[in-house]
Amino acid sequence: MKEDNKYGVKDIYFWRISFALALGSFFIFASLYAVQPLSSVFVREFQVSVSQSTLTISMNIVGLIIGLIIFGFISDRIGRTIFIKLSLIGAAIPFLLIPMVDHFILIIMLRFVQGLLLAGLPAAALAYISEEIDQRSASIATALYISSNALGGMVGRVLTGSLAAEFSWEIGFYVLAGLGVIIFIIMTLLLPRSKFFQSSKVSIGKDLQGMAYHLKDPSMIVVFGLGVILQYAFTSIWTFLPFHLESDGFSMSLQGISNTFYAYGLGIIGAPIAGWLASRLGISNVQVGGIVVLCLGIALTFSSSVSIIVIGLCVICLGFFTTHSLTAASVTERATHHKGSASSLYLVSYYIGVTLGSSAGPVWNIFGWGGIVTTALLLPLIYIIVKQYVQFRVDQKRENKKTAI
Repeated sequence: MKEDNKYGVKDIYFWRISFALALGSFFIFASLYAVQPLSSVFVREFQVSVSQSTLTISMNIVGLIIGLIIFGFISDRIGRTIFIKLSLIGAAIPFLLIPMVDHFILIIMLRFVQGLLLAGLPAAALAYISEEIDQRSASIATALYISSNALGGMVGRVLTGSLAAEFSWEIGFYVLAGLGVIIFIIMTLLLPRSKFFQSSKVSIGKDLQGMAYHLKDPSMIVVFGLGVILQYAFTSIWTFLPFHLESDGFSMSLQGISNTFYAYGLGIIGAPIAGWLASRLGISNVQVGGIVVLCLGIALTFSSSVSIIVIGLCVICLGFFTTHSLTAASVTERATHHKGSASSLYLVSYYIGVTLGSSAGPVWNIFGWGGIVTTALLLPLIYIIVKQYVQFRVDQKRENKKTAI
């Protein structure tokens, strides 16, 4: 390979980058969602409310959102690999500290700090791929990276839930800490230094102007809003599912509840399927179809049968990851300027949805599972109608301008 060429699929460095970032992504998302099956455990052990327990998820995501903005700006100026590597060790350390504290407020604070630190990898990874890997091969590396998101989210939930059921939740955290250190070492050995990184000379003020540019475009705002709505619906179902399944109507064990997270397996194949269908039917059509599938899965969770609920969870994962991958792709497709800022805003909106979904404790407290499911079902259906209408009006205005010229 020539020194001035980017890496392609035939280069060993391409696979080193892809494998290293996939491993890193796996651990980051395992860390994010590891506490989701433990919410009911925290309620019993620390004598806190359901809403307080779910703060271990939402405050972690708040830290992540802040970190994405900070590290996104800094990595544009200092470099990518240092933040990718340090985020792994930064995410592992809190897993060692959390089991040692006795006060639940300290656990929430450590989860917030953990979210802030682990943002380094998602803030820099896709930019690193685009800089170091040629355009034809970058899509493969990106697909591996995104698939690892779903895999990490699934394994993190199943691992901590299973270990908590068999031993204790603390053991699960220690295992994740050890896993993080191992992946950090592998990442350090595999990930090559940046060859094509060029420090941004643009002021942070200009970057902020780029973000503001998209927030003035109605067609972009509705896409960002869809990211919020999709993730709210998805996260609220999975966050309050353990409380629902351990209630008197089901009385499922923690191990049984943890096994439901294997439904994420369909999420791993959702993105590739979405890309294949979109190339034939169009992004918008498949996106709407994905939302219908998502809502169908949510409706199935109304059932009193565990088998039907599990089928619903599988359908939810297939519909969500299909729609999410296409929505993310439509952001850069629609953005005519400042594409990087548009991607960052979508990522932030996506995690705002996670925060809101994991903070739906008041809905649970007042309306129970029926309220969680009804809200998660109606919001995407209503929003996609609004989105289609706004997009139609925006496209109509653009067409009228062209005709006038």
